Amino acid sequence: MYRHLTTILYVIPFILACFLCSCRDNRIFEENIKIEHGVWKADNIASFSVVITDTNALYDFYVNVRNDISYKFSNLYLFLRTDLPGRRVVRDTIECILAGYEGKWLGSGIGSIRSSKFLFQKGIRFPIPGTYRFDFGQAMRVEDLSGIRDFGIRIEKE
Repeated sequence: MYRHLTTILYVIPFILACFLCSCRDNRIFEENIKIEHGVWKADNIASFSVVITDTNALYDFYVNVRNDISYKFSNLYLFLRTDLPGRRVVRDTIECILAGYEGKWLGSGIGSIRSSKFLFQKGIRFPIPGTYRFDFGQAMRVEDLSGIRDFGIRIEKE
């Protein structure tokens, strides 16, 4: 009996150490911007500047959205303009699904606020080292988009 207890006392810390070592944060950038008064105006741009040095690594690009339950739509369309080092510009349109077909809010949260993290691009390479600028605008065809509290991006190394 004593031998089994000793073995367990050695095994548990080893398993715990393995678990803690495997929980590493690969985030190289994360920033969230508060949307003033929860109203994202069509001419307001959420801008993020990210310095990339490792062009050989693969990255995952996420979009973070916090909305309240007064938001009138089930999705959020975004325009993205990316300024790469060397003056090259890339444009894209993104859709973030905030609620299911039944109207149930997706994401996590308690009360009236929901937080969602959307994988925009997986396993991408940034071709040039330098500063990348990401400009996001809401593309919902309404001048004042109510119910979006915060918006941000997160970039992780794979």
